[in-house]
Amino acid sequence: MDHPKSFRVTRRDAMIGGVATTAAAAIPTDVFAQTPNAPVSAATAPTRAVTTDIGFTVNGTVREIAAADNRMTLLDALRESLQLTGSKKGCDHGQCGACTVMVNGRRINACLTLAVMHEGDEITTIEGLGTPDKMSPMQTAFVEHDGYQCGYCTPGQICSATAVLEEIEAAVPSHVTGDLTGAIRPTAEEIKERMSGNICRCGAYANILAAIQDVSENNA
Repeated sequence: MDHPKSFRVTRRDAMIGGVATTAAAAIPTDVFAQTPNAPVSAATAPTRAVTTDIGFTVNGTVREIAAADNRMTLLDALRESLQLTGSKKGCDHGQCGACTVMVNGRRINACLTLAVMHEGDEITTIEGLGTPDKMSPMQTAFVEHDGYQCGYCTPGQICSATAVLEEIEAAVPSHVTGDLTGAIRPTAEEIKERMSGNICRCGAYANILAAIQDVSENNA
């Protein structure tokens, strides 16, 4: 006996029904249980940022940042909170060296360290090395030797170069240092190795090297 036309199920109808059933089963059940205006539970609510009052000495002056986000980098603290914008944010991944500053006499990438980690430290930025009216020897050498083009990397280059000569004078060895028992000479090879973490996308490396060597010879 033939079924009425309205009750006939074709193969196409069966396939569509199967796909719909599978899709419905894949939807989490809690989607249907929640209403658009349901309150967010404590487990899923966004957490508040943890803050800390930070104090350190920057370029010879005691500076404080109240309620600083513990996730804030030293670079952002200098640029955004203290308005010391000489240190540049280049890659923000510690690969270009544009944010180089000196902390307790050692050069670091300010984008790779948290401000909260430097409570009580002494920090020197490009602003602390010299002023337009009274530049440091390294700043003067960079100007005289055209050790820059666009200038974006220059603050980090100068901070790093200043620290490099201090490292050599203190006999801190590098990867290319041959004799670890005596004084280290500021050769071109030594300077290039130590400055390799500071990238100049304009390619002013020859002039940067000349500037550093000039300062090194004058200090000898």
